[in-house]
Amino acid sequence: MSTDLVIKSSRDMMDKAISHLESELLKIRTGKANPAMLDSVMVDYYGAMTPLNQIANVNTPDARTLVVQPWEKSRLADIERAIINSNLGLNPQNDGEMIRINVPPLTEERRKEMVKMAKNEVEHCKISIRNARKNGNESIKKLQKDGLAEDLAKDAETTMQNITKDYETKVDDHFVRKEKEIMTV
Repeated sequence: MSTDLVIKSSRDMMDKAISHLESELLKIRTGKANPAMLDSVMVDYYGAMTPLNQIANVNTPDARTLVVQPWEKSRLADIERAIINSNLGLNPQNDGEMIRINVPPLTEERRKEMVKMAKNEVEHCKISIRNARKNGNESIKKLQKDGLAEDLAKDAETTMQNITKDYETKVDDHFVRKEKEIMTV
């Protein structure tokens, strides 16, 4: 294994950490309706817990409303119950055809809570990135023991550190954007 492969492998791990962060940040409410808000809702669908987006269409007709249209109208009550039980703080309105959810504006206190949740996800992502760097550096040290020149090992470790800084900057940029999105009324 060469240092290039070690660096590529570490980069792949860091890319996965960023992707995971992006998906987690989508789930954090910003006061605007977003279909991704319901991604974590699981519905009892004929005895199997199934993600809501696999049994219904979720749309946003305007910035404050979510509309859930199940493919089977007989599942409306199950979907409504799942949304209520999901602890998202949403109040679904079942009209017999579809479920409408008015997304209430967030209070200042709730916005600060959401920013804390986002910051927590950012920290988890940074830890994953640092673990990828640590694993990469350990692999480089192993290569050095197996005969890799010391100056090549030092160059690879420097490259690994620079990549880590770049990824941490990306993570911070994601947080700044999300914080602005959450705090904007």
